[in-house]
Amino acid sequence: MRFKGLDLNLLVALDTLVETRSVSRSAERMNLSQPAMSSALGRLRDYFGDPILVAHGKRMYPTAYAESLLPQVRESLRTIEALIGTSTQFDPATSQRTFRLVASDYITAAVVVPLVARLSEIAPQVRIEIILPTDQSKDQIEQGLVDLLITPEDFISPDLPADLLCEERHVVVGWKGNPMFARKLTADDIYATGHVSVAMGNTRTPAYGDHHLNLMGRHRKIEVTASSFTMVPWLLLNTMRVALMHERLARAMAVHFPIAFAPMPFPFPIMREMAQYHHARAADGGLVWLRGQMREIADNS
Repeated sequence: MRFKGLDLNLLVALDTLVETRSVSRSAERMNLSQPAMSSALGRLRDYFGDPILVAHGKRMYPTAYAESLLPQVRESLRTIEALIGTSTQFDPATSQRTFRLVASDYITAAVVVPLVARLSEIAPQVRIEIILPTDQSKDQIEQGLVDLLITPEDFISPDLPADLLCEERHVVVGWKGNPMFARKLTADDIYATGHVSVAMGNTRTPAYGDHHLNLMGRHRKIEVTASSFTMVPWLLLNTMRVALMHERLARAMAVHFPIAFAPMPFPFPIMREMAQYHHARAADGGLVWLRGQMREIADNS
């Protein structure tokens, strides 16, 4: 489709080229050959009368003009997506859509893995792209670069809609051979032994459970800090260490690792895991359906 002489597909190419700063990575993301992506860049250059990307050394950089176009291009794409989402019905059986989710390895193991297994039967052509949370995750959802941001309520953007995906309890987890788990745990047990904690992103933000345990004001021995939740079982094996873990993840990990888990021995806040999306996608039938599938899986796990 052309609008005033511009192939509207080129807007997607422009967005991708400026974001990735690479013809080859843009081709991979858009499922195009590299020559086809190079051709799209050439057509953009001809239409706008601007190089769009320029080579400097071994890297490419967007021009100032290309960067000035980007906010308008992304807003246009969000508007088009909203139009499509509200004007057509989503049919999972025939859809070839790709959903981009920002999700931790916890929510991936607990919810997305069974979701993907389910999709192979009810939506065989739907694709899921999983992106680990970073310090830029809020920007990605605010700019419409991803479909869903799955994160605890503490970390969502206050300016965008979000639905409750599930409520999550934390448990104490450790090696199955740790004699501590043969009896009822006490608070003194928790603080007397070494801990594995989790801190996320470049800013090393403590995970929800670790953050709230730190707020309790009692000193604990952190012997290892991991950058992801699924590293934790490996760091507990054959040791007396313990860690806080989401109950759903603990159940999933206990199938594959010799670990044990027990309830927290003192009151601990329930984590509310949210699914956040852009205003422009609030009526997107595909996202409404996907969120429903994820809630159903979380409710039954």
